[in-house]
Amino acid sequence: MTSPDEHFEQRARELWREAAQRIDPATAGRLRAARRQALETASAPAHRAVRWLIPTGAFAAIALAAMMVWQPLPQHHATSAMHAASTADDLDSELPPDADKTDPNLYQNLDFYGWLASTDSHTATR
Repeated sequence: MTSPDEHFEQRARELWREAAQRIDPATAGRLRAARRQALETASAPAHRAVRWLIPTGAFAAIALAAMMVWQPLPQHHATSAMHAASTADDLDSELPPDADKTDPNLYQNLDFYGWLASTDSHTATR
């Protein structure tokens, strides 16, 4: 028992064989030349791609090696993280900074800072 698809395929093959028997030699030569050219064109891009694999891989290896060599040295993240945390805590606190951590020139005009603080509070209430 044959399915309709198999019957169709079988009939198409028979018609193709008949047509191939009746083709003139000039047309057959042109068809063979076109087939050869199509096969060469189809295999050529793969050959070009293979030819570029070695230089591309070498360039990637050189780039990776350069990145590894010129990478910045690791810094002490633990001490810098603790310093950043203490700086953030100092900024967030509402207490005045310790005298040993601030610029001594800030303490020259304490009266001015007191006046400025009192002026700001009066301006905010208005």
